[in-house]
Amino acid sequence: MVGRSSGVPLVGFAHSPVPIAVQHVDGPGASLPRVRGPHAHDFLLLVHVVRGTCTYRVDGRAWELGEGDAFVIAPGAVVDHARESAEPPGELWSVIFPAEAVAPASWQDHPLLAPFVGRHRGGGQRIRVPPEDRATWRARFADLDDELTRRRDGHAEAARAHLTLLLVALGRLVDDVPAESGDPLLAAVFAVVEERFAQQLSLREVAAAVGLTPGHLTTVVGRRTGRTVQQWITERRMREARRLLASTDLPVADVGARVGYPDPGYFARRFRAAHGVAAATWRAGPGTP
Repeated sequence: MVGRSSGVPLVGFAHSPVPIAVQHVDGPGASLPRVRGPHAHDFLLLVHVVRGTCTYRVDGRAWELGEGDAFVIAPGAVVDHARESAEPPGELWSVIFPAEAVAPASWQDHPLLAPFVGRHRGGGQRIRVPPEDRATWRARFADLDDELTRRRDGHAEAARAHLTLLLVALGRLVDDVPAESGDPLLAAVFAVVEERFAQQLSLREVAAAVGLTPGHLTTVVGRRTGRTVQQWITERRMREARRLLASTDLPVADVGARVGYPDPGYFARRFRAAHGVAAATWRAGPGTP
């Protein structure tokens, strides 16, 4: 189901008695079902590449996926397949589901959905499935697909159980992968950014919140992430701005105010610097005069 908000498609999950859908791509000539051009999802997406390669562009970043990769996309992330290769992806499984299929309340706080939250990673995240686990992963997708296809008695409960097993396996892999959030100091920095990016927030204020001098924090974050604190603040604000532009009808100035830029002119300059086009042009989508 594809809607449209201010020129940018918002892809929704079609109503279904069992709010889970599986897609399987395999063999030469196969292609991934997709919406062309920038769009946002209101559901969660988990992909597993069994063999071959494919590319997803999420929040402006291109992710090259290969054999054994799992990939997650959070609701609200802006996806653009316009520049993807036409090469066949090999074998790929994906499952899509609305948050309420797992978390009736706030999905961001649900432990099974922690890999989708993104935080400083952006709206997409790649997780490497160890070679010894890949047959089990493929089987889990196949078993979930079988329940949804054959629709035997109890298939709804069985499908949710298979999805839960996939999400548990995913969460265990994320816990095992070293990442910036595994560093207590960086985790504290990103927590401050996540909590306060929509307000006035400076390097000095972040440093004070984590108990370091601005100079020391700049050095540590730069060495461990390759980016400055201000760049992380800007990245988080721009990601939220893209989400609001894609999924709401808020005026551009109001979008800026909601992501920490009360001055419309300054927000306009920051957005253009980050994306190469004005916010209104980005919202309208490609090919709009």
